[in-house]
Amino acid sequence: MRYAIRRATICCALCGGGYAPPLFAADANPGHAAWLLVATALVLFMTLPGLAFFYGGLVRTKNVLSLLMQCFAITCIASLLWFVCGYGLAFGDGGVHQAWIGGGKAWLTGVTRESVSGSVPETVFAMFQMTFAIITPALIVGAFAERMKFSAVLLFATLWLLLVYFPVCHWVWGGGWLARLGVLDYAGGTVVHINAGVAALVAALVLGRRRGFPETAMTPHDLTMTVAGASMLWVGWFGFNAGSALAADGNAGMAMLVTHLSAAAGSLAWMAIEWLRYGKPSVLGIVTGMVAGLGTITPASGFVGPIGAVAIGALAGIVCYFATQVVKRVLRIDDSLDVFPVHGIGGMLGTLLTGVFVAREFGGIGYADGMSMPAQLGVQAVAVFASGAWSGLVSFGILKVIAATCGLRVSMEAETEGLDLSAHGERAYTL
Repeated sequence: MRYAIRRATICCALCGGGYAPPLFAADANPGHAAWLLVATALVLFMTLPGLAFFYGGLVRTKNVLSLLMQCFAITCIASLLWFVCGYGLAFGDGGVHQAWIGGGKAWLTGVTRESVSGSVPETVFAMFQMTFAIITPALIVGAFAERMKFSAVLLFATLWLLLVYFPVCHWVWGGGWLARLGVLDYAGGTVVHINAGVAALVAALVLGRRRGFPETAMTPHDLTMTVAGASMLWVGWFGFNAGSALAADGNAGMAMLVTHLSAAAGSLAWMAIEWLRYGKPSVLGIVTGMVAGLGTITPASGFVGPIGAVAIGALAGIVCYFATQVVKRVLRIDDSLDVFPVHGIGGMLGTLLTGVFVAREFGGIGYADGMSMPAQLGVQAVAVFASGAWSGLVSFGILKVIAATCGLRVSMEAETEGLDLSAHGERAYTL
């Protein structure tokens, strides 16, 4: 189990022992396997249709199909990359390079009906982890919405998965160097949210602003679609976090409970700030606060209790709200759909707060033997810096290479016309 892997890794790091992922253990547990099958479907449901609808409603009418298309195409690309080499690079045995990258299992060789990972069939484990690889690059598209070439989106997603996601996933969950340090990241504060959030910020800076930003208002074209997508994300996130227990047990139950509480606290915190500042709470605000609460609890979900979850969610709503104001209004960075302030900052905040609220005094599971709050916070900070720096530097390099070869940005005419027509020859609405 991912939880068991992390705890075992912490113990190995403290005693100086080696690390061996439990890929061919005892017979699979049918109950655990059944829950993970459901959780896998829930995480895929987060991207298709959850994230696609959430993002699609936030852009202008002339670009809604382009967002749906990008999410759909990235799902397909990530799935085949996972089959070709991604699973092995993230969770395979890297031999002498195990601290940095995995190896083997190309073309899912050895992943059979009989192979077992922990207490679940390896086929289910591999599929579950694939859905994380799908949603992470899909999150990034919100930063460059309405202005990147479709060909550049596909090339960026491919290279980013190979050079950023698979290595960082291995560092944290595949027995790599961060796992050996004892980092606590239950479901993706570093691997998913910091990784995607920092890449999004870099992409927004490299591409530059949309034409008319920030002078021209670029309001969401369909908030009903956005709320529908946000609701799907909330439900799907139970698979994301509770599924990461890789078992149908008390750990999964607590992860589900704290995920829900954090989402509720984040929603109300964001709503309250808007209500106090502007006199009216917005629908966009409450659903964005929900996403902030969900993203921020993600690394902590298997380690903290209800008290920690409410505190993390409330802080997420407050911190991520003001982060969006700084990025958009102060720095005037056109991160179109606020990927960095919500996911990047939320992931950083949640990863650090995991080191605090894991303490038994706050209802958490407690620290590993020999670990204290300052020591755990130090490990968490190293993970935040390492994942953010790697994602930022490599993403910058990828974007520059694409810009120098096939180009990143659509023409001025295509941007004015909208990507739905200019890139795909279709309209979302014909009314």
